[in-house]
This record gives sequence, structure tokens and C-alpha cells, in this order.
Amino acid sequence: MYCQRQWVLASNNAGKLKEFNELLAPMNIEIKAQREFGVEDAVEDGLSFIENAIIKARHAAKATGLPALSDDSGLEVDFLKGAPGIYSARYSQMNGGEAGDLANLNLVLEQMKGVAPEQRIARFHCVLAFVRHELDPTPIIIQGTWQGTLLEAARGENGFGYDPIFWVESEQCSSAELSKERKNQLSHRGQAVRQFKAKMETLL
Repeated sequence: MYCQRQWVLASNNAGKLKEFNELLAPMNIEIKAQREFGVEDAVEDGLSFIENAIIKARHAAKATGLPALSDDSGLEVDFLKGAPGIYSARYSQMNGGEAGDLANLNLVLEQMKGVAPEQRIARFHCVLAFVRHELDPTPIIIQGTWQGTLLEAARGENGFGYDPIFWVESEQCSSAELSKERKNQLSHRGQAVRQFKAKMETLL
């Protein structure tokens, strides 16, 4: 089962699909979004990134019969007591606003308005879950974390989600101002995928 070269990504996020295909290209793995198989989004009713990642992976594997990789990730802001957290992708909508990346970003900016620099600590967190099939009793779970702070206004045109307001101190720019190559080296997802690749190389 590990040797199958086509997997399903338990997401329809074009940004994530692009990043995963770039990061996993050296493994000769073809990853397709679940929508290409007519799979609807899973109901993410877990209470943690890990729970939701497993739920999504099992759902996609059951619907397609393929090994499934899922990514549950989000932004945690200390001042907001960990929010948006597991609700990062629908944060604005959950608070009565519009859906979408820009609405989510603007809501966080509004909630952080006037907050002192030393209290703007945040991090991106990523959990990858891989299942060989829907009933896989030993899913592979990998975690990655990227520490930073929040800007007071968006900067940069690259990336997606909250990237334009995530300040990367070592690079003196926002995540959205990084090249895709540099972002993959530094990011929570890049860290997790490298760990995942190392794990899979021992199994393939």
C-alpha cells in the first residue's frame, strides 16, 4: 500500500495542493485533490489539529480507496488565547462575517488592533496525517510549528491565508514576501513534510 504512487489529498485548498506537490515531487508521488474524485469535505468535528487531520484522511481514503494525506493547520495567536486555531480556515464566517482568506485575515487584524508588539506572538501549526486505507490502525502523524509575530497590516503577494500578516524575524519580511523555495524551507508545513518524507523513505 505504501508503494502506491497516487494519493489523495484530503483538501480542496489549491495552495496546499500546490505546496504538497512541490515538496513531495522528489518522492515521485502524484497527489490529487479530493474534488477530482468527487469527494465532499469531511465534517471536522475534532477538538484538535490531530483529530481533524485523522478525520479528513480517513474520509478521503474511504471515498477513493487510495492512500490519503491530510493537513490540518492554522494560526495560533497567544493574545487571542490560541484563536483562530483549528477554526483558522473559517474564522470570519464563524464570527458572523464573510467566508474566505481575506475576511479571516482582516478579522484577526481588527482583533489585534492596538495590541503592543511584545504581545503579538503567534505561530503556524501543522499536523499531517497519512493513512494507507480508511481503517488504518496506525496512521502516521507528523507535526511542524513556525514561530513569528503579527504585523499591523498585510504585506506581500505570495502564499495564502494569514501569510501576509505573519512576520518572520529571521528574514525581516512577512511570510507572503518570501519566495516559495524559502518558505518551504522555513514553514510549519515545510518542516512537517520533510519529517514525513524521511519517515516514508524508510517505508517505501
